[in-house]
Amino acid sequence: MTMIERVETGLIHRNPKPHLRSEQAYFPSVARYPDGEMVAAFGVGSAFESVDAHTRLARSFDGGRSWATEAPLYEERDDPPTSWNVRISLMPEGELVAVGARWDRSRTEMGLVNSETFGFVPTELILLRSEDRGHTWQGPYVIEPPLEGPSFEVCHPVKPLRDGRWLWPTATWTGWDGYSPNGMKAIVLVSHDRGDTWPEYVDVMDGTDDDIVYWEQKVVELDGSRLMAVCWTHDRSRDEDLPVHFAISEDYGRSFGPPKSTGLRGQTTTPLYLGHGRVLSIYRRTDHAGLWADLSSVDGETWVSEAEAPLWGADGRQSDRRQEGMSLSEEMSSLRFGLPLALKLPDGHIFVAFWCVEDCISVIRWFRLAIHE
Repeated sequence: MTMIERVETGLIHRNPKPHLRSEQAYFPSVARYPDGEMVAAFGVGSAFESVDAHTRLARSFDGGRSWATEAPLYEERDDPPTSWNVRISLMPEGELVAVGARWDRSRTEMGLVNSETFGFVPTELILLRSEDRGHTWQGPYVIEPPLEGPSFEVCHPVKPLRDGRWLWPTATWTGWDGYSPNGMKAIVLVSHDRGDTWPEYVDVMDGTDDDIVYWEQKVVELDGSRLMAVCWTHDRSRDEDLPVHFAISEDYGRSFGPPKSTGLRGQTTTPLYLGHGRVLSIYRRTDHAGLWADLSSVDGETWVSEAEAPLWGADGRQSDRRQEGMSLSEEMSSLRFGLPLALKLPDGHIFVAFWCVEDCISVIRWFRLAIHE
């Protein structure tokens, strides 16, 4: 019988002086170098959508068991006030690349989302580069997207492909006033010159005609020239989540097939391909409390679960279930955990990191998992 075991756990970052200041941590991404050094990036702010939100780094030299927090990637301007967040990934040549967004926070007493229109604050896409493992950075450089969002979701780092293309999974998002020229759909931006320009995009999942939106897209490589995207799927007309959906690309990300249900009831799912048609998914469940791991067999048509295990919050004490009368934007602003990541380690363990609220402080927690057949 296949089992998923939680081997170890610990923290990447927690506010070291909560008695002096509010410092909440969110949205981690992690890169691992061939010699074992690991770099984590995560958002830090005084609140979930605070105007002072920015991205910091932490570093580990012992397989992710202990971490030292470092300074922000860069010092942001404050006229007009902006907040920003990026995700990092390691390129094959050794360059560390950070991509994300800078948000106009001129409405200092408002959050990121307009509760009346479900529109996002004005968004500027940015990219930074580091040749020395994140100790110094060049940028931020402003990215000109190939379509009008007018806003875009920050949910994934750059994904380099073997043919030299870079893909950046994201989603279009309605502007603050409700303007949405291309609908809300999951896409990948495409660069042919290592991130200098992004002249193309590919539709991944588009449910605009059915008022279905696909959020928190994650993309993994399968065997050969196949890619797979998974998305948190929400029916806006009924104001309810559908099962997580996936879509397969048979031509290495140049097009994607129709979305299909995984059967997983959840949000913000991160898949890790283990080979031989098997995928480990880390996701926030909506039919049960907490963050869970699911091991499934996947082909182009079906998704069959083989094993599952709770990782965090399954006792319900940290529940972020939607309360009666709460709008979707209010629900998003009151989440208590999410955005997991997963990567394989040389010792066979799987490293998982995510953000969660513990003792009223949002922290970045990690797990080491083992899969037993």
